[in-house]
Amino acid sequence: MQQKTSQRGQGMTEYIIVVALVAIAAIGVYTAFGKTVRGQMAVTAQALAGNAADQARTESNTGGQDATTQAQRAVQLDNFDQAQ
Repeated sequence: MQQKTSQRGQGMTEYIIVVALVAIAAIGVYTAFGKTVRGQMAVTAQALAGNAADQARTESNTGGQDATTQAQRAVQLDNFDQAQ
């Protein structure tokens, strides 16, 4: 009987580890593309409200361009944490 409880605990631990890894990955993606995601959500909200979404769409496009620029930037140890 003791072994069955132990196996249940192992399954729960594995589940918690997987959930934690997914959360860390989501945080990383949101950090990289946060401005773009916020802009797209703003466009969606404005469109659902029946308003013009031009300004929100422009901000979303700007965020996408910023993400592309950061992704193409050469990063070395001496300039790792410096925004350009």
